[in-house]
Amino acid sequence: MSAVKCNTQVLKRTFLCTKGLIYQLKAAAAQELDELCFLSAQSMPNLKVSEHFRMVKLLGEGSYGKVMLAVHRKRGTPMALKFFPRQSTSLTSFLREYNLSLSYCTHPSLTRALGIFFSTPSYYVFAQQAGLYGDLYSVIVSEAGVNEDCVQRVMSQLSGAVTHLHSLGFVHRDIKPENIFLCDSSCRWVKLGDFGLARAIGTTVRAVWYESPFCTPEVEPAKEAEKEMERRQNEGTEEEVEDIWISVEPCIDSWALGVLVYCLLTGCFPWEESTHDDRGYRKYKEWFDREAERDEKMRDGEWRGEEDADDYIIMERKQRDNPPPSQFEGLSPLVMTLLKELLHPEPKHRGSPEEILSYLGGPWLMETEREEKRKAEEAEKEARKMRERGGVEEELLREGRGER
Repeated sequence: MSAVKCNTQVLKRTFLCTKGLIYQLKAAAAQELDELCFLSAQSMPNLKVSEHFRMVKLLGEGSYGKVMLAVHRKRGTPMALKFFPRQSTSLTSFLREYNLSLSYCTHPSLTRALGIFFSTPSYYVFAQQAGLYGDLYSVIVSEAGVNEDCVQRVMSQLSGAVTHLHSLGFVHRDIKPENIFLCDSSCRWVKLGDFGLARAIGTTVRAVWYESPFCTPEVEPAKEAEKEMERRQNEGTEEEVEDIWISVEPCIDSWALGVLVYCLLTGCFPWEESTHDDRGYRKYKEWFDREAERDEKMRDGEWRGEEDADDYIIMERKQRDNPPPSQFEGLSPLVMTLLKELLHPEPKHRGSPEEILSYLGGPWLMETEREEKRKAEEAEKEARKMRERGGVEEELLREGRGER
């Protein structure tokens, strides 16, 4: 057996072992979470809220329940208390969210539980770090977004937070501006929260379609199934539609992060829903398919003259040759390349959240790119003037020394 073939087999076995180890670690994390939930269920106290906490104000509410800013009466510590109605919340789902936030959200941009959990006659409650400056949704200006530096700063933090969560074997599944909380008024420190939909990687769940740009395109069959069920109900047919099941994978979060980038930069959404019925998404998919075809030709060597070109120049050329849909007007080639990675229609080819880090520092808006080019041109002009002035002064010195 040749050395090359032997090394290839060793590398292949190493890769398979490493991959298997990763899956074992992720499975262990899911099992550990179940064990934590079982143990905490045995020790959950019953408390009267007013005896232990002073309520300050309502921070937010939704289908899950409500979040109140509170101060612990003995410690004087401010915290957020998350209330889950017992009538509509299972103890299992409450304990899963609490324990996941407490034990796994150790990244500085993940909202962490504080080790206080209890029940009342009406609610299950746990305490978590408080986002005192509201959520990201509250600072997004409609049809304008937020400052580009702020966008890159926020996405850098979220990239690290989501990558950390994935490394521990969990997918958030509900990334959106309302679930990203501000620790200061300038978005210099943000925290991703609300882990009610988080599940272990590889878990099989029923596909649920909902009308939102954050809903991934692979769930579109669930929309069709929903339509079919409505049709049968209207016709009085008792035959049920078979449920569609999908695997929970990190690519679900990648899609949401891509939509979030667009939302922060523009103050809009790229489409209402990621299905072929939506005109905005359909235009994007057509553009994406053309891009994929061009990339394939480049890999096959049909496109020449790109080998020595700078990466950004290649991005600019591609954007000129295949302009993005109108809703992406004003976005730079750099961020369009990032969006193409995160918003890949095929989940198995979707980029990871970590890839966001590779696109930081450059212009994400055409306006920023033009301003950077203008400044570079001005700097070059100034440098040229200094060089010319230096040459004249050198010439005068030489004349003064009688060298001419």
